[in-house]
Amino acid sequence: MSKQKADLLQGTLDLLILKALNSGPTHGYGVGQRIMQMAEEMLKIEEGSLYPALYRVEEKGWTKSKWGVSENNRRARFYELTSAGRKQLNAEEENWRLFVIAIDKVLCTA
Repeated sequence: MSKQKADLLQGTLDLLILKALNSGPTHGYGVGQRIMQMAEEMLKIEEGSLYPALYRVEEKGWTKSKWGVSENNRRARFYELTSAGRKQLNAEEENWRLFVIAIDKVLCTA
């Protein structure tokens, strides 16, 4: 069975970023890679969407960043969740579960 790539619903990228950072700090490229791995390569986040979203969640106080050196010895900005980010992740996960249940009910209605 071939895997299709899914398009993201508007507003889900912040949730995916928070979830990716829940397993520990990483640089921007690493966030995109984690999302792709967790989605078993069914999602790919383009840089033009990822980096503005990373800046947005940092502005909201859900992440913080600092400059460091990546595994390939390049300067990179590393992101990590804040306590507010963990709280937001929990709330977003619950909202997402309710959303999925509601959509499933609509789709399963004859």
